[in-house]
Amino acid sequence: MATIKEQIQALYDEIYKTQKNKATNAHIGKLKAKIAQLKNKEEKVAASAKSAGPAKGFEVRKSGDASVALVGFPSVGKSTLISKVTDAKSETGSFAFTTLTCIPGLMEHKGAKIQILDLPGLIKGAAEGRGRGKEILGVIRSCDMVLYIVDPFQEAHFSILHRELENAGMRLNQKRPPVFISRTLRGGIDVRSTVEQTHLEDEEIADIIRSFGYTSAIVTLRTDVTPDQIVDILAGTCVYSRSVVAINKIDIATEEQITNIEGVLPPEWPIMRISAFKDIGLDNLKDFIYDNLGFMRVFLKPQGQEADMVEPMIVKDDSTVEMICNRLHRDFVRKFRFSRVKGPSAKFDWQRVGLDHPLKDGDILTIIVRR
Repeated sequence: MATIKEQIQALYDEIYKTQKNKATNAHIGKLKAKIAQLKNKEEKVAASAKSAGPAKGFEVRKSGDASVALVGFPSVGKSTLISKVTDAKSETGSFAFTTLTCIPGLMEHKGAKIQILDLPGLIKGAAEGRGRGKEILGVIRSCDMVLYIVDPFQEAHFSILHRELENAGMRLNQKRPPVFISRTLRGGIDVRSTVEQTHLEDEEIADIIRSFGYTSAIVTLRTDVTPDQIVDILAGTCVYSRSVVAINKIDIATEEQITNIEGVLPPEWPIMRISAFKDIGLDNLKDFIYDNLGFMRVFLKPQGQEADMVEPMIVKDDSTVEMICNRLHRDFVRKFRFSRVKGPSAKFDWQRVGLDHPLKDGDILTIIVRR
């Protein structure tokens, strides 16, 4: 009998052999659904067999306002880069696999503390466990942003790395699709859509959902959904993160080589050129990382005192009042009464708001708690 890994590979082989068009969308979707289920089964088997905890060197404690994972093939220049932009001391060398563990460094920029993680280089097959791939990918999934470091002399590297992260359930520079699936006791698969569906018919959508063991469910779609998006929602293991790309070694590459590597990168992604070895573009890289992490400033005003307009709290741009409370003190949510906000997110000055109020850059916030 074939192992789980062999079953997964056989399904991938069938997908690669299948010509992709509208007629085969649903079939490919069902194959990917089977892969997702087998991967979940594989993870459970691995978890039950694992007793020693995380592998040595990968027990990373998150710190700072955000975390960034450096992702690249071995010897692409990650260790040199982290040594230049953070307080980390990562060994460098002109041979593969210089970094064997996860080395964290802290970069302070514009009032934000950004943790940058230098990880062992990913290789093809990392998502299946090659080269400590699963441990490395586990750390990457927990970060707020992925910073690809690519070599202008290796055009194929980015697509290999990106495929490994996708196979590990990472959906970079994508938003979680507005697809909602609720299991019901009876009634079959009821598909309800607020937009026209061009990728799949209702019955094709229902077939993919049935392949996950659903017999009855209400499916609400607020986007023109693809088979991959349905599988991702049903699997429930995908991570939606930001990602940027830095092309390293521009000091020894020609303009043609740099242009060629830019041509294989996603055109809508943020991209910049650097040389970690020659310190070219590193100051701009700090701005690049900060800007793409999506930070904003929130000024705190303790009750009865003046607001601190000099040192704002640096937070992510999707932050709510509750997230600020959690950052300030673990009891603030439990003792929360209400808060008042003045600034871009308020309808009027010192509007009274609750924990779920979304904040905006430049807001002034007062939190009232029970004594």
